[in-house]
Amino acid sequence: MRIFLAGASGVIGQRLIPRLVKEGHVVGGMTRSAGKTELLARLGAEPILCDVFDRDALVKAVRDFAPDVILNELTDLPDEAEKIGDHVELNARIRTEGNQNLIEAARQSGSPKILAQTVAWRLQAGPGADAVAELERSVLAEGGVVLSYGQFYGPGTYYEQRIPAEPRAQIDHAADRTVELLGAPSGVVVITDQPA
Repeated sequence: MRIFLAGASGVIGQRLIPRLVKEGHVVGGMTRSAGKTELLARLGAEPILCDVFDRDALVKAVRDFAPDVILNELTDLPDEAEKIGDHVELNARIRTEGNQNLIEAARQSGSPKILAQTVAWRLQAGPGADAVAELERSVLAEGGVVLSYGQFYGPGTYYEQRIPAEPRAQIDHAADRTVELLGAPSGVVVITDQPA
């Protein structure tokens, strides 16, 4: 399949690319950072430089790539876990406006299947929780799949040296599970270390 991976340079995106390529898929790896295109190419993706908030450019990028699947792994999080609170509004925007732009791009590109990430734990009431609810509702309305991940741990995550509280998901297990779910029917799938 042709897979348009939004958030390709993120912690799970970087693990997904080699796995998807190994399965025979063609991956278009989207990033808004020109400095990360070389990394994406090295991992095996066709780099696509585009900002999810530039709707016209995104629609063109998706249309040009002609994907069978759009895999939304976008977040807007800081490098340090202690600063997550400062990014609540930014992350909420990427889950609402960014996700809506991807849905619009899909509609204008033959409506490929959409899979989008969210979190498996309950967020405090506010912009973050509202954004997760909106993302889930809008993806399900398109017949898509919501990937509800536990807290990532392992190399490259906030939890490299220790294991977070549940719900949690080892990053490589989460990536393997994501690849397995490309053909899943519409619904919410919880991806944690706990067997389903």
